[in-house]
Amino acid sequence: MPTKRKASQPPAPPKKPLQLKTAEPAPSTAEVEEILTGLDRYDIRILHELQRDGRLTNADLSERIGLSPAPCWRRVKRLEAEGYISGYHASLNRHKIGLGVIAFVRLYADVNTGAVTRELREALVKLPEVMNVHHISGEGSFEITVMATDLEAYSRFAMETLINLPHVKDLHTSFSLGEVKTSRELPLAHLGSTR
Repeated sequence: MPTKRKASQPPAPPKKPLQLKTAEPAPSTAEVEEILTGLDRYDIRILHELQRDGRLTNADLSERIGLSPAPCWRRVKRLEAEGYISGYHASLNRHKIGLGVIAFVRLYADVNTGAVTRELREALVKLPEVMNVHHISGEGSFEITVMATDLEAYSRFAMETLINLPHVKDLHTSFSLGEVKTSRELPLAHLGSTR
């Protein structure tokens, strides 16, 4: 039986000498902030300006942040798409529409299990009088903010609605005696410069 000849293989390429990578320069503070937040200084300026006035035209916004209109518009659309901007709202004067009372209510559940907490949370978020809902640590289960036209309206809401929510065993109410500061603007200083 004739022996098969091995096909000749090309010689292996010569090994390259080992080269050490040169160290890359450390990122600047601005680069670190951008890596951590996904936002650069223009994005932060856009967020700052739109928080202050959501009705700014793209031309006015681009002028305020120092960027031409087309890239400014693209950045706003990206910030919306990525969820940094969750919506645009009109800020209403509560006194003009007859909402004279702000109540801070701590609700106590009869038990604090996952199912009970979910059921109570879902019931609270459906109530238009409830402006904020916070699941809290310490005493109580939820801290909510309620708006009402007057004390009598709040009392009715508390006794007919809040105390009858699923698993609520008690509630404690404090009333605002006067608003010192009300703001929808989130602090952005930790993200970097807004100037």
